Amino acid sequence: MLDIRFIRDNPDAIKLAARRKNFPDVDIDRLLALDSNIRTAKQQLQDIATQKNAAGKNISQLTGPEKAQAIEQLSQLKDREKQFKDQIENLTPEFDVLMLQVPQVPSDEVPDGKDDTENVELRRWGDLPQFEFEPKDHVALGEALDIIDIPRGVKLAGSRSYFLKGDAALLELAVLRFALDHMVAKGFVPMIPPILMRDEAMVGTAYFPGGEEQTYRFDRDQVNLAGTAEVPLTAYHSQEILSEADLPLKYVAWSPCYRREAGTYGKDTHGLYRIHQFQKIEQVIVCRNDEQESIAHHQDILANAESVVRALGLPYRVVNVCAGDLGRGQVQKFDIECWMPSRKAYGETHSASRFYDFQARRLNIRYRDEHKKTHFCHTLNNTVIASPRILIPLLECNQNADGSITIPEVLRPYMNNRKRISQT
Repeated sequence: MLDIRFIRDNPDAIKLAARRKNFPDVDIDRLLALDSNIRTAKQQLQDIATQKNAAGKNISQLTGPEKAQAIEQLSQLKDREKQFKDQIENLTPEFDVLMLQVPQVPSDEVPDGKDDTENVELRRWGDLPQFEFEPKDHVALGEALDIIDIPRGVKLAGSRSYFLKGDAALLELAVLRFALDHMVAKGFVPMIPPILMRDEAMVGTAYFPGGEEQTYRFDRDQVNLAGTAEVPLTAYHSQEILSEADLPLKYVAWSPCYRREAGTYGKDTHGLYRIHQFQKIEQVIVCRNDEQESIAHHQDILANAESVVRALGLPYRVVNVCAGDLGRGQVQKFDIECWMPSRKAYGETHSASRFYDFQARRLNIRYRDEHKKTHFCHTLNNTVIASPRILIPLLECNQNADGSITIPEVLRPYMNNRKRISQT
């Protein structure tokens, strides 16, 4: 959520941000008209309160017709007061809805573009694998090794479901544990959060409104299955005032994640790329309200994820996400895309985002500085690793002619120091 004062002062910038980010539902003119009416009504209430106080003091000193007239005037003030209170009560719900629809203004460094096809590549790392045999995709590899079973997953849970068996299950746990240990060594506090979230947390992190169709919801209990640990980690300090001395706060979580993938019928249906349930290691930073500090943290969390991917030996590229592919609250986002031989392309595996105080305003996360003044915090988040999608490049890039999979060296301690996954 943006500061309404900023919106008043920069309506054209907000309208441009809404167009660039593809949020046509935002009516800034209506929002500002409501804001003006509400502010006028509040000012009238203040004036009436002043008049009521003065009238109340005078009544005790009056008698006869003058007192009756003063009482009548006080009654009229109370009637006007009710009218303005009713006006505020009637206008505020629409105002609140529109405020939640206002997007964050993207950074000047964010390129224009309508969707992920127009993201801008910044850099690449690693050599693409060269095979002296016809490589298989991860599904064929997994089925041949009897470590991935998609048909039985679909039988029990519907489309985009799967079983990881044996060494695939161990490989997922290995890569998740490696990523977690990597982040703990960097000073991040490990957490295993709840993943059933109330609406307040979903709204606070800007997944609602807008992400309802992608969310599994339990109406009877009024909770939602979060699609990322960003939600509980960022909302962890909601409604709190922190000490500046304790910032930045750095958290890393291991959690299951759930996404309906509504609207993606027929898209990326093969294998483990776009599925309903997965596991993720997520990093979140809560820091001071300082744009340069946020930018520095953004580069740090991106570097954290890159160091994990490099340790795994996976070729990747980093892209600057275009405005049309940004979420409502994001100032800027960088994606890491790993090379996936079966797709003959890079596929998104990580996203690193900064929000400035957009989420903190919604969640009311503040800190008190040395002068006892309070400020809204800044928040950032980034995937450290997400599985099973990361298994696609891990299996496909490390396959051998005999159908076996070479286990990356950094994962071997988590898999009993084995070097390969094979049928024998």
